Amino acid sequence: MTTILVTGGTGPLGRLVTERLRAYGKRGGEQVEEVRVLSRRSQPYAVDLREGGPGLDEALAGVDTVVHCASTPRGGDEQAARNLVAAARRAGVRHLVYISIVGVDRVPLRYYRAKLAVERIVEESGLGWTILRATQFHDLVLQVLEGTAKLPVMLLPAGVSDQPVEVSEVADRLCELALGAPAGRVPDLGGPAVRTLPELARAYLRASGRRRALLNVPLAGKAYRGFRQGGHLTPGRAEGRVTFEEFLATRLTSRGREA
Repeated sequence: MTTILVTGGTGPLGRLVTERLRAYGKRGGEQVEEVRVLSRRSQPYAVDLREGGPGLDEALAGVDTVVHCASTPRGGDEQAARNLVAAARRAGVRHLVYISIVGVDRVPLRYYRAKLAVERIVEESGLGWTILRATQFHDLVLQVLEGTAKLPVMLLPAGVSDQPVEVSEVADRLCELALGAPAGRVPDLGGPAVRTLPELARAYLRASGRRRALLNVPLAGKAYRGFRQGGHLTPGRAEGRVTFEEFLATRLTSRGREA
């Protein structure tokens, strides 16, 4: 029987991973005995991974597998990973599963560099490990488009495409990996299609009933060049099934019911 700890287990991805693993255990899945959630405010394992401390050792006591979803663009991921790995080694954790982002080795964005550094920490941890890279979630693309739509004209980085994927599909893949043996770096998981930003913006405008002009704006910098070159895309691994339009239909409808 396996005890699994999900870091960042109250976030959009971690919450789904936790729910699916617990549901699997309740259905009689012999591999799962307990699923624990670790986050900064979730009791009984409220731990800031960037600080570590005895609470982290308590959370990892008896744990066989860790699914590491905790992450923040505000910084601290590397220290958090070092603390997690050290505690996992003390606890005798068998398997560490990490979710990363497609393009962390090709797009020189600060947050991507941190994610790549965490990959290296995981690989050199001495633990059994699995790393999955996924493309951007639909939710993030929607957040960006909603932000740009606050202006009369939506300003979009010229020449950039995206390949958004449904977060629940990433959660499903992480659960499969967590229930399996350490597999190293596994194939990337990408959304069903590469779409230009204007295409995604027009889909959002149709679904939301808004009217905005679109303006493609050339930007500068190495990170922008990496995005223009498609470093964050994985067209050969377009395994996601939920399209951006299908996501919008579900998400915007549910918001209407909640309003």
